[in-house]
Amino acid sequence: MSGIRNSTKCLSLLSEILLATNLPPAAAIDGELPANRAPAISRIAACLTPEELIELENLAHSHHVLMRTFPRLQQFLKLEGNSQSAEWAEAVIAKEHTRVQNALSFLDPICTALSAAGNVVVIKSLDHWPDLGSDLDLFTDAPSQHVVAIMRRAFGAEPARQSWGDRLANKWNFVVPELPELVEVHVGRLGQTGEQIATAKSLVVCAQSREISGYTFRVAAPEERLLISTLQRMYRHFYIRLCDIVDNAKLIESEVIDYAYLRMLAVTAGLWEGLATYLKIVADYVRLFTCATLPLPSQVENGAMFGGEEVFFRKPYIRIPLLPHAARLYASELKRLLLNGEIANSLRLSLLPGLATAAALEFRWTGSDKGIW
Repeated sequence: MSGIRNSTKCLSLLSEILLATNLPPAAAIDGELPANRAPAISRIAACLTPEELIELENLAHSHHVLMRTFPRLQQFLKLEGNSQSAEWAEAVIAKEHTRVQNALSFLDPICTALSAAGNVVVIKSLDHWPDLGSDLDLFTDAPSQHVVAIMRRAFGAEPARQSWGDRLANKWNFVVPELPELVEVHVGRLGQTGEQIATAKSLVVCAQSREISGYTFRVAAPEERLLISTLQRMYRHFYIRLCDIVDNAKLIESEVIDYAYLRMLAVTAGLWEGLATYLKIVADYVRLFTCATLPLPSQVENGAMFGGEEVFFRKPYIRIPLLPHAARLYASELKRLLLNGEIANSLRLSLLPGLATAAALEFRWTGSDKGIW
């Protein structure tokens, strides 16, 4: 993982600002406190070229951490007397704040409208607060035909064309007038091929209320939130964003996770190895940039297949090796579903390698895999 720290100046700077600013002091510290790095970080920020500042902005957007890094960056630029760059950072922050507030003004009535047909839980998008993802993700147990009808009638929305993966996962993307972000609705299923039914049910049962900017949303409980994040990062995209690092590090630090319950959920879903590995990577990344040791229980440490030493940076994300690492996690999930007697869900998941191959070929030919995934 030391190679990640040396990959780009912008990635390292963004990581240091993010983790020093958004994590409380850890209970166990192996070295210097993150705050002691502030003068050095400030000097590095002040020396960024205009091209590097644009790269930093793009990286912050890609990793969904702009609102948690640019206010501190702006402070550093002011302290170093770089008023022009500080004003630029202020404008970037204002633009992103407007985008986020506009998205929330749509998300609230969409959740209210869909709740007439079933339970609605906001997943992933609000995990990054005060940042927001690039689309608005929801889960509902309402029938899909009701979801489509409500989105059309109440918001003039139109469903985007479903890819093969979308159809398997029973996932719908909606284009809503005057909303730049897509609204992505997972209907009754989770997972790349919709193979996760039990996780979807526990998501609804354990959902919690959360107030954000005057709106109240139903969001995933910490345990289901970790499972969903694991599914997305370790079993679908095979890369990790900085928002995933800091979001999950804050969950671990807050000590709100019921690890016995989490392990039971993850083992049942065939996701325990992936989850434990994911949390180990998060802990290793935090240690790399802050010298802080996150309080991971031994069952997580022992359950991890690998840690931060195996991941690498390839623009713009932190990558998980596909072979053999991701393949082993896929095989473990499939084996558990078979042992559970979930034949239909196992058949769904067995289609994943074929879809992945088709997506890779489509991307090579056309530059996009949207028709597959």
